[in-house]
Amino acid sequence: MDFQFDVVVDSIPVLMEGLALTLQITFLGVVGGIALGVLAGLARVYGNVLINGIAMIYIEVIRGTPLVVQVMFIYFALPLATGLRVAALYAAIFAIVLNSGAYIAEIVRGAVLSINKGLIEAGKALGVSSWQNIVYIVGPLAFRRMVPPLGNQVIISLKDTSLFIVIGVGELTRQGQEIIATNFRALEVWTSVALIYLAVTTILAYLLRLLERRIRIL
Repeated sequence: MDFQFDVVVDSIPVLMEGLALTLQITFLGVVGGIALGVLAGLARVYGNVLINGIAMIYIEVIRGTPLVVQVMFIYFALPLATGLRVAALYAAIFAIVLNSGAYIAEIVRGAVLSINKGLIEAGKALGVSSWQNIVYIVGPLAFRRMVPPLGNQVIISLKDTSLFIVIGVGELTRQGQEIIATNFRALEVWTSVALIYLAVTTILAYLLRLLERRIRIL
């Protein structure tokens, strides 16, 4: 096996550019996904029939279709229907927002429903409004229980960015493919790409475990 380390060294700067874009897409997508997921999750728990139904349809459609199909629909099909062209980077971020938001909505719903109803009733007995109940009682307790699955979703979304190679986004996997197109050294390049993903996800998992220990509910 002819493994050339100089190829790895030469590839690192370009791969780091791809990693930076991967992290940018992940961060913006997950932040948007958290906002959307919290709204959809609360709609599933507290919404009326109409709002609950809209949230449920969104969640089921997104969870029932592959992310790669979702981003191709946003990038290729949506412009045909609306006449508005979406840049590949924005399509990728929007796809992560929609996709992670659906899964985060279920995380939020599960966490909220897991809170002891006695705490909520006690709040009501003290004259706390429904909104204050959510913000000051349910919210903090539910957040602590959401941290582990939210962390998993962040890691999943980061790895899912590799699918955006299909629309030409210059993330880590795409940069690896571009390098291989010029030097034909697939072994070294894909090994480097895999190790970079592994290093980033390992660091994220470690940081999330630290956070989980700090806020753990006994």
